[in-house]
Amino acid sequence: MELKTVVIDAGHGGHDPGARNGSVYEKNITLSVAKKLGDLIKKNYPSVKVIYTRSDDRFVELYRRAEIANSNHADLFISIHVNAAQDRSARGHETFVMGQGKSGENFEICRQENSVIVLEEDYSSNYQGFDPDDPESYIIFSLLHNAHLEQSTDFATLVQQYAGNGPVANNRGVKQANFIVLWKCSMPAVLIELGFISNPNDLRTLTDKNSQQRIAENIFKAFRQYKQGYDTDIVIPSDSGALPAQKPGGMFGIQIMASGRLLENGAPEFRGWTCRHIRSGKIYKYYVGSYATREDAEKDLKTVRASFPEAFIINTAQP
Repeated sequence: MELKTVVIDAGHGGHDPGARNGSVYEKNITLSVAKKLGDLIKKNYPSVKVIYTRSDDRFVELYRRAEIANSNHADLFISIHVNAAQDRSARGHETFVMGQGKSGENFEICRQENSVIVLEEDYSSNYQGFDPDDPESYIIFSLLHNAHLEQSTDFATLVQQYAGNGPVANNRGVKQANFIVLWKCSMPAVLIELGFISNPNDLRTLTDKNSQQRIAENIFKAFRQYKQGYDTDIVIPSDSGALPAQKPGGMFGIQIMASGRLLENGAPEFRGWTCRHIRSGKIYKYYVGSYATREDAEKDLKTVRASFPEAFIINTAQP
């Protein structure tokens, strides 16, 4: 297995400026970093096909961005954004994967990014009546199974680790949230918030060309490490949402959640299930069961999903 195609998505564009601070627009920052990242990948991996959802200042509908990735059979989707908040002290970088985020703060970020759809023609039909300002509309996401949550979280964790080297200070971690741009991607996908345009310190960094290059280099380092694992079968996306057998006699489990903190057995988050965990960077991945083969795990997957709809099978053998 080889990572052959990556889609880089510069958030916003055209008549959608994204977040703004005076004359500084999110759409310009995201495009600059996206192109710098693409140049690094093309220079270091000539065999990797780099596709941009936009390479200039144009408007691209959110659903089209996923269509571009899906139609090109991309192995990875990277969406680049810049955050904003009413509280000017909010700062730092964070990376999101598609999932049922629970905090009010995450909902506000989702609302900001998803509200772009109202700029599209006939957006109600394109998104099955979804209203980005109505919390109840997000219930649809809780019914979805993200087949690539494991791989998306692995890449997001690497992005945050390398971003910790600066130039944007304050690592806000890996989070789950219901972003439309990630919704219909049929491959591992992340949304990176580079920093806060509303914060004076972050703003200075985000608009500095040298800092933008450093940011792109950090994301590239995450890509490089992720690709190394992907190409050597340490991380392998699968349409079924499960990891194929990677080592003879490898053990399998059913992952129910991931968290940045260590939870004790009996924690309410486990809903009565007895769980084990493995650690990947700063992320704890919690799973139930221990199976000799993936086929054995599949027999219990439906039962586990009755409690955890997004559960999926993983190889629990540490690389």
